[in-house]
Amino acid sequence: MNSVKRGRVRLVAGAAAVLAFGSMAMAAQAADNWPSQPVKLVVPFAPGGTSDVLAREIAARLQVALKQTIVVDNKAGAGGVLGADSVAKAAPDGYTVLLGTIATHAINPSLLPKVPYKADKDFAPVILLGKISNVLLIGPGSQAKTVKDIVAAAKARPGDLTFASAGQGTSQHLSGEMFRLLTGAQLTHVPYKGSAPAIQDVMGGQVPMSFETVTVALPQIKAGKVKALAVTSARRSAQLPDVPTLAESGVPGFDVSSWQALYLPAGTPAAIVNRLNAEVQKVAAQPEVKARMEALGLEYTPNSPAQFAEFQKAEQAKWAKVIKDGNVKPD
Repeated sequence: MNSVKRGRVRLVAGAAAVLAFGSMAMAAQAADNWPSQPVKLVVPFAPGGTSDVLAREIAARLQVALKQTIVVDNKAGAGGVLGADSVAKAAPDGYTVLLGTIATHAINPSLLPKVPYKADKDFAPVILLGKISNVLLIGPGSQAKTVKDIVAAAKARPGDLTFASAGQGTSQHLSGEMFRLLTGAQLTHVPYKGSAPAIQDVMGGQVPMSFETVTVALPQIKAGKVKALAVTSARRSAQLPDVPTLAESGVPGFDVSSWQALYLPAGTPAAIVNRLNAEVQKVAAQPEVKARMEALGLEYTPNSPAQFAEFQKAEQAKWAKVIKDGNVKPD
């Protein structure tokens, strides 16, 4: 290579370095100034549910810390897909945040035939806000005393034993599918349109058992209207410390929790992702917020964006396998 060509190569390389440095400097400056305008927090479900209540609690505290308005925007539809997709397609500038869940980022991508976003590529994971265990419930008239009784009854009469859930493709439904796959118990799923009618029919004896979130089940358990046989999480629930896990009850490897989390669009500067993570961790450590999250059944452990990304990857693989092996179909 002659000296002229070498000079041109050095000039091009230098220009590229200047451009790269300039882009980095602009990103750093944007992060330093963030947020300089209101931030929209999209909740992909209707008002009043766990996701909405959690989002409003976090937003109220976070806007004090950031000295900027946080607007909660409920964008419900298609099991969370519409709201999640709106954030996936938003500008990656830190001003549109998603309250994502196990549904939007672990179940729907494998369950639904057409999801307009890629859960593992179109979002920047910010923080896992907490997990909510499900619980295996039986009605007051059930003869079962243990999880082993359930398995034995299901194997003795394959397909006769039914279980209720809040709906097709929910974490409650898929808890039952995982139970079936890990135990060989042939259960028949009875989907309901929400948790309230499902647990009502378990209490009334129309369906012998169900999988339900601890949040929904706890008042009925305390009232003696249903009995908790086991929780689905790997560890016992703080809200039901005397109830064993399914793993402890003879179903090794069982670990299911619903979860809530925050995401930004892919391409958002890392400095903004890290800043939001740090601020939310401070908010979650406040005694009032901790109490509110515990009341919602959320078990929170501080985590970094990288740790959350690894968790999401494992969850996506887990539910893709359960949906495929269980031949689970959407409504």
